[in-house]
Amino acid sequence: MNSSKDAQPITVTLYRWAGKWGPFKVNIPCGECSLTVDVLKDTFNTELAGIPIELDIREWLSEWWKPLPKGGWHAPIVMVEGKIISQGHALNRGILTEAIIDAYAHRSDVEGTHLYGKQTCPHCKRAKQYFEQAGIKFQYHDVVREPRALYEMLARVKPIVGPKTPITVPQIWINGKYVGGADQLAAKLGIKNVEPNPERGANSLAPAGRFETVAVS
Repeated sequence: MNSSKDAQPITVTLYRWAGKWGPFKVNIPCGECSLTVDVLKDTFNTELAGIPIELDIREWLSEWWKPLPKGGWHAPIVMVEGKIISQGHALNRGILTEAIIDAYAHRSDVEGTHLYGKQTCPHCKRAKQYFEQAGIKFQYHDVVREPRALYEMLARVKPIVGPKTPITVPQIWINGKYVGGADQLAAKLGIKNVEPNPERGANSLAPAGRFETVAVS
């Protein structure tokens, strides 16, 4: 999703097994620390491309007391905006992606028109038809095939509908303004004769039998 270009960079800090403390010095390189650096840089250039990120690599033995108050004691320690997301083993890129997107979503605004959905969702297909009928161009994001799309949708919708409300698809923005689902889109575009459907509210991400509750901004 296109977001504000002037948003502040997300700070990622890595404490790797290196440095010295008094008479002690790290002489053996840390293989998992090297792997973590590789995962960080590759994820920044792929899944997180376009998001401003600052990477700060520090030596754990020389500054072991700094991450300790946050619970960090076993290098490699990875922190996103001061919060530990991984320590003691090579970094999982999915955890990194989710943490950075969540942080970025809270400090940037949505720009453009977007539809988050999945192939098997009939309500997503309806929403696409509504956009096409109205002649409105939009960006489509598949939340099943694109992890970044799923994480961004959740990070942006949860603050709107509340943390306990199940998040369904489609989720729609028009010109940066949150709309809601397919029915809310139809109402906003003035599309009439949407036939009532008792299954229309079925939550397409949660288990079967749950129903959709989508707030309209």
